[in-house]
Amino acid sequence: MANTSSAKKMVRKIERRTAVNKSRRSRVRTFLRRVEEAIAAGDASGAQTALRDATSELQRAVSRGIIHKNTASRKLSRLSGRVKAVAA
Repeated sequence: MANTSSAKKMVRKIERRTAVNKSRRSRVRTFLRRVEEAIAAGDASGAQTALRDATSELQRAVSRGIIHKNTASRKLSRLSGRVKAVAA
């Protein structure tokens, strides 16, 4: 348990930051799920639109340090391949 006042303050700051990051991570997952659902439904134009939105959301998460840039690149690469397959 935190003993000093500065340590107690850091605990409070970390709790707030954790809540914000949790919300942002959840938002990214929502955008990725929309792409998955469009792919499953076979909706090519919907999947492309959802992928475009997910791309910007993933890049925002990378810039804010929520996920690593290589993770975002990997997810986008795999999704874009699947969207391309649906479109074909």
